[in-house]
Amino acid sequence: MEGKERNAPQGQETDAEAWQRLSAYAYLSAPERLEYVAVMRVFCGTLLADLSVPDLLTKLAERGGPGAGLDAETLTRRLEELVRWGNLLRSTHTVRATSISEYQRSRSRYQLSKLGERVQRDADEVLAGADAAREVSSELLALVDRGLRELAAMAAAPGGADPQQALERISTLFVQFTGFAESVRDFYAYLGQVLARYDLDSAEYQGFKELLLDYVEAITEDVSFRGPRIAAHLDAVRPHLPALLARIDAHTAGITAPADGLPETRVQRSRGRDLADWEGMREWFTTTGAHSSQVDQLRDATLRALQSLLANAKRMLRSASGEMSRRKDLLRLAAWFDAAEPEEAHDLAVAAFGLYGARHLGVAPDPDRSVPAYVSWWTGPVVDVPVALRERGSRSPRGRAAAAEDHSEQKRRLMEQARQQAEARRTAADELRSASGRFDQVRLGTPAMRLLLELLTTALGNARLHRESGDFLLDGARADDADLGIRLTAWRTPGRSTVLRSVDGDLTADDLTVAVESTSTPAAGEMSAAEEPVSALKAPMPEVREASA
Repeated sequence: MEGKERNAPQGQETDAEAWQRLSAYAYLSAPERLEYVAVMRVFCGTLLADLSVPDLLTKLAERGGPGAGLDAETLTRRLEELVRWGNLLRSTHTVRATSISEYQRSRSRYQLSKLGERVQRDADEVLAGADAAREVSSELLALVDRGLRELAAMAAAPGGADPQQALERISTLFVQFTGFAESVRDFYAYLGQVLARYDLDSAEYQGFKELLLDYVEAITEDVSFRGPRIAAHLDAVRPHLPALLARIDAHTAGITAPADGLPETRVQRSRGRDLADWEGMREWFTTTGAHSSQVDQLRDATLRALQSLLANAKRMLRSASGEMSRRKDLLRLAAWFDAAEPEEAHDLAVAAFGLYGARHLGVAPDPDRSVPAYVSWWTGPVVDVPVALRERGSRSPRGRAAAAEDHSEQKRRLMEQARQQAEARRTAADELRSASGRFDQVRLGTPAMRLLLELLTTALGNARLHRESGDFLLDGARADDADLGIRLTAWRTPGRSTVLRSVDGDLTADDLTVAVESTSTPAAGEMSAAEEPVSALKAPMPEVREASA
């Protein structure tokens, strides 16, 4: 946990302040990041020192590396960028020069900012051991247990604890706890990086197994043993903390006393001097509310690690049947491709994947034999090539031609099937003609209902929608079948519906009227497009509405 800030402005920091702080990381992602890091390391190696461009050139040349080849003009641009990002500050140091040229060389001096020093220190820690497995300082947990027990005894003694002794004990206690918590986080972050791999070979798996079964188990047991004791000590100290911290502040205020007269100055107190620091330590060992303790999370992480170990063991057992991961081999092959010339890359592709030049013989394989795409042509099944094609290169067969196959029975069967279907459609058309105008009173058969829906779909597809008197109407919603001599007309009737009944279920068409007629009737008996909606509106409409089956 980090210490809390005193004399900070009310509320959270503004977006501009957050953006300025995050800009201090910009040099780590710039294309010239190695040169920037070399410059920042020179500044971090000094305390309260301002350096000029000639001084930096000398130090960079002594150190060697990426920054040794910078000239004065390029280095000046790098320094100005670091000033703009907030990593460096322009120094106010008075320049004493004996000549104009010396003044021009020394007038631009730079010094390290607090934010720049913090960012570079974190970057160096990441570069030094980001991929290494950090050892967990489990011995610090025993010291935390002992320190809390002694502090609880001091706070409960008559007259209270001595402020100086209590301050020394609290400072030591939080340094030990912070070191232990950081080592646990770093180690389990490394463990999660290893757990994400599914290409462990036997040697790596053996080391990973020993790491989990021995080291992680020992850490979990130690934390599980001392966690309840530390939680009990924290509960015992907790009632005495407000008075104890007040006595410590009265005894030694530290840097907060001179900073009280500077409202704009932010002070970061030592860990343990605020109640929030103690609450953070207590949440590490005790479950509070809906948040589980770090001890429980540590136990769950260990269980997930053991499950991952078991998954890797199963994978290695399946590798005997050829199902092992080829991630490591593919990464090595990708590196070869990256370093190869075009001609060598073609040879690598041929050797790795068997992608030889294809000879398209046009011989169809056996349809009953399925060959996966990853099977090489060298080891795949052989396709039988006809003798005429193999010896003479000709596909034309020799000898007597086979008799043509007789399909007369199949044609007769298909014609009979077509005749039956046409007869069924004519019968359905006759049923629709007889039921027109009283669809709600007649239950149609399945073929008739199917034909009615087919015509209705075609009619609605042919319709044109237009607006008249604030309502929408349909024009041209008509479908004809010349072979059956039937016509279906549909139009919109707001507030009224049509119920189409059949043996398969009922269909309710809202705001729609449907009429079916024969196209072979005399012209005098036919209705015009303008008369059809009028006559249909006069017919009684059903009020019963049922869901389709």
